[in-house]
Amino acid sequence: MAKKKAVTAAAKVSDYAVVLSPVITEKGAMVGASGRTVTMKVDPRASKEEIRRAVERVFSVKVEGVRTCRFLGKVKRSARGTGRRAGYKKAYVTLAEGSKIDLVEGL
Repeated sequence: MAKKKAVTAAAKVSDYAVVLSPVITEKGAMVGASGRTVTMKVDPRASKEEIRRAVERVFSVKVEGVRTCRFLGKVKRSARGTGRRAGYKKAYVTLAEGSKIDLVEGL
């Protein structure tokens, strides 16, 4: 029986639909001070396993863990009444030792 080779899959369009954007804030910088944790805004319907696969394919890194949290949009008032901003889901992605994602390189 032949051995299966580990193939690193190329990023698909669906992977870019899961990982929406990086979240660059003070809190995100403190959490990611070690260089191993990255904060990203993700699709609210995505599971932790889908987020893991998408980050590994898009950034070509090894992911150790994923933590997620949902945020409800803020209530905004105007003269015509009240409304609500869109909510979102944020993921804290912990990378394996030796892996690194440079989100702000070149700025």
